Amino acid sequence: MPTETSPQYPIPPIAAGGLIHVIIDTPGGSGNKYKYDLKSGLFRLSRILPSGVHFPCDFGFIPGTVGDDGDALDVAVISEVPSFVGCLMCVRLLGIIVARQTEKAKTIRNDRLLAVPVTPVNKPRQRGIHDVAVERLAALEEFFILYNRAQGRVMHPRSPRVRYDIESAVPGHPRLPRARRRIQSR
Repeated sequence: MPTETSPQYPIPPIAAGGLIHVIIDTPGGSGNKYKYDLKSGLFRLSRILPSGVHFPCDFGFIPGTVGDDGDALDVAVISEVPSFVGCLMCVRLLGIIVARQTEKAKTIRNDRLLAVPVTPVNKPRQRGIHDVAVERLAALEEFFILYNRAQGRVMHPRSPRVRYDIESAVPGHPRLPRARRRIQSR
C-alpha cells in the first residue's frame, strides 16, 4: 500500500483501513466551482455556474493522483449534508461513472468516482454502487453532462444510468487492481 505523497499535497491518496483521502473543492449545493491553486496552497473561484445550477453533492479530488485530463482524480462524495471547501475526508469508494470528455476535437477519459464519507462514528450503509438509488446516479450523470456543456465540452457517460463496480481507480488500493492512473512523483 503506497504512502507516497507529492510536494503539492502532503497527504497520501490511501487512508487507513483501505479508505481513500479526498479533499473537497466544491461543496454540495454550491453554484460556484472552486479549484485548488498549487502556487498559493489556497482554493480559488474557478467559475460560476449558470443560474439555477448547483453541485448535487460534494465534489473533490484524491491528492497525489493524476487523471487523463492532467488533474487529480475527481470524486463525487454522496452525503445528506454538504461539507466545506478544503475539507479532508476519508471515503469509501462505491463505484465509477465511466465517461469520455470531448473538448476542441480532443477526447479523453474523465471518469467520476463515487464515494461516501466515513468517520470513526459514522459508518455508511452503502457498500457498493448498487446501494445508490438509480435516480441519484441518473441525476449525477445529468449534472456532469450539463456542467461540461456549459464549459464548451461534451461528456459521454458510457451509457445512461450504467452503474459500475470499481474495476480500477486508485493505484495501490488494497481491493483494486492496478489502474491507468499514476501517483505523482516527488
